[in-house]
Amino acid sequence: MGRRERQRRKFDAGFLVVVVVVVVLSVVNETTAAPTEKKRNAYATMLYMGTPRDYEFYVATRVLLRSLGDLHVDADLVVIAALDVPRRWVRALEQEDGAKVVSVENLRNPYRDQSNFDFRFKLTLNKLYAWSLVEYDRVVMLDADNLFLQKTDELFQCGQFCAVFINPCYFHTGLFVLQPSKEVFNDMVHELEIGRENPDGADQGFICSYYPNLLDRPMFHPPLNGTKLDGTYRLPLGYQMDASYYYLRLRWSVPCGPNSVITFPGAPLLKPWYWWSWPVLPLGISWHEQRRQTLGYAAEMPVVIIQSVIYLGILAMTRIARPNFSKLCYRRSDKNIFLIQTGLKMIAVWSILASYVLPFFIVPHTVHPVLGWTLYLFGSFTLCSVAINTFLLPMIAVLILWIGIFGSLLVMAYPWYPDGVVRALAVFGYAFCSAPFLWISIVKIMTSLQVSLEREAFFPKLGESAPPSGFNKLY
Repeated sequence: MGRRERQRRKFDAGFLVVVVVVVVLSVVNETTAAPTEKKRNAYATMLYMGTPRDYEFYVATRVLLRSLGDLHVDADLVVIAALDVPRRWVRALEQEDGAKVVSVENLRNPYRDQSNFDFRFKLTLNKLYAWSLVEYDRVVMLDADNLFLQKTDELFQCGQFCAVFINPCYFHTGLFVLQPSKEVFNDMVHELEIGRENPDGADQGFICSYYPNLLDRPMFHPPLNGTKLDGTYRLPLGYQMDASYYYLRLRWSVPCGPNSVITFPGAPLLKPWYWWSWPVLPLGISWHEQRRQTLGYAAEMPVVIIQSVIYLGILAMTRIARPNFSKLCYRRSDKNIFLIQTGLKMIAVWSILASYVLPFFIVPHTVHPVLGWTLYLFGSFTLCSVAINTFLLPMIAVLILWIGIFGSLLVMAYPWYPDGVVRALAVFGYAFCSAPFLWISIVKIMTSLQVSLEREAFFPKLGESAPPSGFNKLY
């Protein structure tokens, strides 16, 4: 009996240990799997389709989200996405960028028939959906062309509506703070339906008309105790530093509020994510530096590599086939030589122009500016070499424009100008001094073409008999 009793006690002890281990593991798993605390505030932006620049704004949105994530903001990241946004984009925003995507139907824009309406603003009224995010206490609504220098979580302490006055009379809707409200959202939709006055037909004009007295409201100063304010407030300019302010002095001089956010409200084709925007506009490199640190350029690199290989192949073929390039085609001996000469001149001129224009449009738009300009210059040099060898043109004359473009980039990228005025004068002076060389190169190209034709570089002598087939080679 004693032996059985000991065995039974050992079994009970072992069973107790197993039970304890199971209970402990269950508690640990429940603790690990417990959902994180829900955020009370959100940074939100929007994404819609239907413009020629949809992909560029998608990239800009991802960079914005990644930069906010790197700043460790204490808020959710929300993207108000139209239903027709591609699913692969939505998955990337959710799984790779950590955003919460809210799919919405496009709000119908009743101002499309206004005489001053810009079609690219057709769907910007989707921004009003920010007021429908009622699960949050405060929302900072953002355009994709914002560059954050530091986190701005203190904005969540602002009131029911707060915005920055970039223009002396109208606030800017590239960044504003709001308190979500179904009542306000429904009222805004109703105002759209009855055709509330809207100067520009976009979100900017509508929201400005909805909050017409903001200019008279006090400036926002975040309470030190962290409490949220009530009412409407003006935000300091440091929360929406217009990039054009920088270009005048080539440095920031914003005394009002923290220098936290840069916005780029200028010409659409000079947004900072386009590779050609720098060094034309110096701040473009700052945006690309943020992209390099967050999203990277893996999406564009395959196209860059393919184009580079193609250009190398064209250069190699041009070098190998150079002795036979001038043997262009055959002609009948009874054709009008003057017309053929004129046609060849036009083809030569258009081929040179195409050498400078075509590479510009096929470089991926959102690649890094240094890589974009390098690929453009390489492509234009390659195509120019084809024209040079085909039409026996002087190399320096054809490449004067190439050298001029490269020089202008160096002048614009020079980092030690005292201010924007001196920089603008330097660029103007460079262009003024380069113009005579460009004109001389054009004259030399046309003269070289004429001399080549007159020396029968392309045509046989008129006294020579034609081959039996009735055609002669052009040399």
